[in-house]
Amino acid sequence: MPVLCYFYRMYGESELADKLKKIEALFAGTPETGEKLAAMEAAQRIKERLASMEKTDEPIEYTFHMTSMWAKKLFTALLRRYGIKPYRYRRQKYTTVMARIPVTFADTVLWPEFLKLNDVLSTYINDITDRVISEHIFSDSSDAEID
Repeated sequence: MPVLCYFYRMYGESELADKLKKIEALFAGTPETGEKLAAMEAAQRIKERLASMEKTDEPIEYTFHMTSMWAKKLFTALLRRYGIKPYRYRRQKYTTVMARIPVTFADTVLWPEFLKLNDVLSTYINDITDRVISEHIFSDSSDAEID
């Protein structure tokens, strides 16, 4: 079993999944997350909010510049989950994501949810990376000294 995969399973995969479900439930207006059915219902409620916002708030084209490939993967998955087609134009950077969405949805649901999810995943990925490096490469992984 690859080292990273081992650490991923060993250190809180279920805890991470629970955090992600709770964040989505927060933006869906769900008082309780529950299991897979509740997660699907939360996503459906967000899709319904998006549909109602599109009736009063015309979708506009947004350009999102992601800081990492992890963030891009998360953001495009979130867009697709809500039925929004992510795209990019030729010659745009690989980390650029374009989407047509209502301003209200972007400001009140999509972007705040992405920021929270990205924070949780970034922390998780950084913790795993630090743990793998310190246990299998070298224990001192501090920054280089400044001369």
